[in-house]
Amino acid sequence: MKTERLSVNKFSGWKNVCAVFLLCAATAIASSAQTFNTLVDFDNTNGAHPFAVTLIQGTDGNFYGTTFGGGAHNEGTVFKITAKGTLTIVYDFCAQTNCTDGKSPGVGLLQTTNGNFYGTAAKGGAHGAGTIFKITPKGVLTTLYDFCPQTGCVDGSVPEALLQATDGNFYGLTRSGGTGSQGTFFKITAAGGLTTLYSFCSQAGCADGKIPNPGLIQATDGDFYGTTFHGGSGKTGTVFKLTSNGTFTNLYTFCSKSSCTDGEWPFAGLIQAANGNFYGTTEVGGAKGRGTVFEITPGGALTTRFSFCAQSKCSDGAFPLSGLVQATNGNFYGTTSHGGLNQRGTIFELTSGGTLATLHNFNGTDGELFLAALLQATNGTFYGTSRDGGTTNNDGTIFSISVGLGPFVATNPTSGKVGAHIVILGNNLKGTTSVTFNGTNQSTFAVNNSGTAITTTVPAGATTGTVEVTTPKKVLKSNVVFRVTK
Repeated sequence: MKTERLSVNKFSGWKNVCAVFLLCAATAIASSAQTFNTLVDFDNTNGAHPFAVTLIQGTDGNFYGTTFGGGAHNEGTVFKITAKGTLTIVYDFCAQTNCTDGKSPGVGLLQTTNGNFYGTAAKGGAHGAGTIFKITPKGVLTTLYDFCPQTGCVDGSVPEALLQATDGNFYGLTRSGGTGSQGTFFKITAAGGLTTLYSFCSQAGCADGKIPNPGLIQATDGDFYGTTFHGGSGKTGTVFKLTSNGTFTNLYTFCSKSSCTDGEWPFAGLIQAANGNFYGTTEVGGAKGRGTVFEITPGGALTTRFSFCAQSKCSDGAFPLSGLVQATNGNFYGTTSHGGLNQRGTIFELTSGGTLATLHNFNGTDGELFLAALLQATNGTFYGTSRDGGTTNNDGTIFSISVGLGPFVATNPTSGKVGAHIVILGNNLKGTTSVTFNGTNQSTFAVNNSGTAITTTVPAGATTGTVEVTTPKKVLKSNVVFRVTK
């Protein structure tokens, strides 16, 4: 059975969602205490419509992201925002003639240990098919690559978010282009040398999937994992694995079970949880046809952990379009685009056993249409973006929600060899007296002036495990295990 789904095709290859949903029935689950705040109400002058933009925490303690539109030239921005909600535009796209610097960035950024940010613009550039760029914290932008220099865009077009892999290179996906015209997997060096490693829809009937979603990850085994929105033998999306040389494996095709109870049309990528398995969401499908949370092993065994619209009038939410984040308490947090008490979407918490609690019901003025995963910052609070909603121009919002989780530290990157340069993100780090990697002490480290980052290296003798930072007030542990590689 093909369940109804939300409409697509807006913003040149990016998905738009219209309010198409039905009501369902079931029971209620009590929500835990939380504090919700709307931090930014976009009004076009300060940006508009942060698309599938998961915020990142910078070494200065601020958060960084992009907007698809708005700004000085109405073609998108790079912004930073403080934890209290003060927003500053770092860069306005289309500042160059014919938008050769790119326009309409639709995904988030990454910051490397050199302090610079890297990202993509979905459109613009020398050939109008998008760019890969580097930008300094002060807003100096350098275009590293312009997509579609050849007929047919065999290198791809409409690029998505980047990740920096353990080999130091950047990897990413495009939503279209390639030899199959349905997206690509690529590698790009810091100097801008791009290699197309795989073109989706290379198999008959696009059995390998097409239109890859934002959210490519490199797993602990060194391979890359993600999802496609469409394609596969059931034409309703896939989960895939790719090696660094482009060897493709289709791990799962959605709607493989009767009535699509396993879900269909995943809109976001995956996360790898502490247990080594991957978790994600599907837009529709499941027991009620309104989307799922699923768990899948590296070998491709999929289990549906929750089917939305299990409660009366879908008060638990419906149609999740964003991915998940696993928090420091081990539970998963995410958003739905519809459902909830106001039918405008929800923030939810889900245990590994599949018990769901609704933490916030959106009403539109605080945000609407959630396409990006939440960020758990090192202060323990979650931060997120909505593409639409707000009280001004319906241009989207930035919000925070606290559920009482404590502070921690996070490493960038989360793996490295002995001697590798590492940045440890946190708060109130001034006066740190000790940094250890799984119990191995690193006596050489430096705390920045704002007390929000520590620069250090992986010490000799370090093994895979938790990073701990001892401050004058407490011992802070890393949210994920740091892997020491060879």
